[in-house]
Amino acid sequence: MIIKPCTRDEIKPLVAEYLKGLSSPFDSFLEDHIVTSVFYRIQDGQEDIGYYALHNGELLTQFYIRKSSLKKAQTLFLEALERHSVKNLFVPTCDELFVSLAIDQDFKINKQAYFFQDSGVEIPVSMESDEVFRPAVPQDLPLVQQVCGDFLNNYEQWLHDGGLFVYCKGKNLLGIGVMERSKLLDGLASIGMFTNEAYRKQGYGTALIVQMRNWCKTRGITAICGCWYYNEASKRTLERAGMVTMTRLLNIEVSLKAENEAYKTEK
Repeated sequence: MIIKPCTRDEIKPLVAEYLKGLSSPFDSFLEDHIVTSVFYRIQDGQEDIGYYALHNGELLTQFYIRKSSLKKAQTLFLEALERHSVKNLFVPTCDELFVSLAIDQDFKINKQAYFFQDSGVEIPVSMESDEVFRPAVPQDLPLVQQVCGDFLNNYEQWLHDGGLFVYCKGKNLLGIGVMERSKLLDGLASIGMFTNEAYRKQGYGTALIVQMRNWCKTRGITAICGCWYYNEASKRTLERAGMVTMTRLLNIEVSLKAENEAYKTEK
């Protein structure tokens, strides 16, 4: 068995197979960790049988083995953990193999996030005559930065990429919407919002997500999103806006002692 670093482009067929096998999508939070990972291809002789991705040298973000070689999956999974002294796993529950391999071990499971997808149910949103939702323009940036602070790292870049939206009532900024097209999942984009603190608990957050859903839909884009697992307020807002969740992101702590003993037994 050969395991060696590679680029994502070098294993495109494997990545495509992996994505096709997911039961539901994941949002940009996990995707960002995946695309900035180092990829490793797994070969049996000259045949590619799988791959995995490692973020910052210690966080496993993907692990995939082709069906024809699944009998080797447990051994190869433990070998990957041993080889890199992996500390944590980011495991979306839509990835049945990764979940199963992690559950096989006595690792601590932490609930990290909810992943949402569009329910397809239309949610009506009424706007007053002086309310406007639209893509942001450069003139909006000073007020957006003043109201939203460090919600985003680089507002100029979001504006440049066409992923920044404003929701205004007269001259007042009610909040902003954000949209980031997926780099892995065709036709999908992660959406989110930030509501001006002065206008919270008035339904504007829900309205922002509905507007973002509608903007994506009219352009043939499927909206997805996520929130931290224990952020009940965000979860309720997304559900009121027509988003539904059946996928969780698990942050699993790898116990090196348990890992090493299991790996040695397997070998």
